[in-house]
Amino acid sequence: MTVQVAAHRKPPQRSLSSHTARTAATLALAGAATATGFDGTAHAEPQLTPAQVKAKVETLYQEAEAATEKYNGTKEKADTAQRRLSGFQDEAARRQEKLNSARDALGSVAAAQYRDGGIDPAWQLALSSDPDRYLDGAALAERVGDRQVAAVSRVRRQLREIEQLRGAARIELKTLRSRQAELRRQKKTVTGKLDEARRLLARLTPRQRTEATGAGSTVTRASRSAADPREPLEQAGPAPASTGRAAAAVAYAYSKLGSPYVWGATGPNAFDCSGLAQAAYRAAGISLPRTTYAQINAGRRVSRAELRPGDLVFFYSGISHVGIYVGNGQMIHAPNPSAPVRLAPIDQMPFAGATRVA
Repeated sequence: MTVQVAAHRKPPQRSLSSHTARTAATLALAGAATATGFDGTAHAEPQLTPAQVKAKVETLYQEAEAATEKYNGTKEKADTAQRRLSGFQDEAARRQEKLNSARDALGSVAAAQYRDGGIDPAWQLALSSDPDRYLDGAALAERVGDRQVAAVSRVRRQLREIEQLRGAARIELKTLRSRQAELRRQKKTVTGKLDEARRLLARLTPRQRTEATGAGSTVTRASRSAADPREPLEQAGPAPASTGRAAAAVAYAYSKLGSPYVWGATGPNAFDCSGLAQAAYRAAGISLPRTTYAQINAGRRVSRAELRPGDLVFFYSGISHVGIYVGNGQMIHAPNPSAPVRLAPIDQMPFAGATRVA
């Protein structure tokens, strides 16, 4: 009998035609390009014009500043939680010292009683390794006199107070750790946006960077020092302020022209925008909140037409930037990491409101 095996024979290998080979190679390259595009390792970024870089950097700085103000607010809350925690811990330590003194006093009486021929169960409190548990289970009122009852009641109360303080400290510690985790997230957001802005600016020539950041368009302390000595400095100086404290705040702001912008900084040598406002009024004897969101509500709201030197002027719909008005449509502010504290027109950014704190 003949066995049919032809159907199971391995078909002969055929070489790819040049067209088929080109098609396969093209598909393979396309797949590789797609893969690298997904993971971002070999994807070429589009070339941006200086104008596009400027617009993108401005957006990044604005977003970073909004994130900075959130960071500042969270840090203020974290600092408050840290102070409260320290206060609870200090108070608990003081109460513990008082408790130890009370227990020592009870122990002395117990020791004397023991020497006289036996120890009353009430004084076992002083010798117990867990006095709180002992107090909870003892019927002391029937075993000791009024004086001893009062002493034991004080110890009981002190134990409760200490436990309450320790409970409050545990809650505050949990709050603090939550704030610290939030600070780390916000810091990552800020630094990420600032790093991207720096990367974009690094693509430009020095002249293009100056134009993109506006670093040469406003007066700083350094540029004023190089000015024509015949030009009166008063032209760039502060206009008369309405009150002594407002004038002091404006004078402080002028003294900081040229200081670097550092996010989260409140002086004396570096500032972010709300840090400069806070430091200026601190020098004038007025305590301002830390963030722009709170500073705008720290005084009496005024319209743009009513502005006087010393007023705080705020920008953007999210109230994420603040400057100190100095007259003639000008303010002193800490703009962003690419520019120091400087004079600038208030119509340089979208005006959101103003407040008078002095």
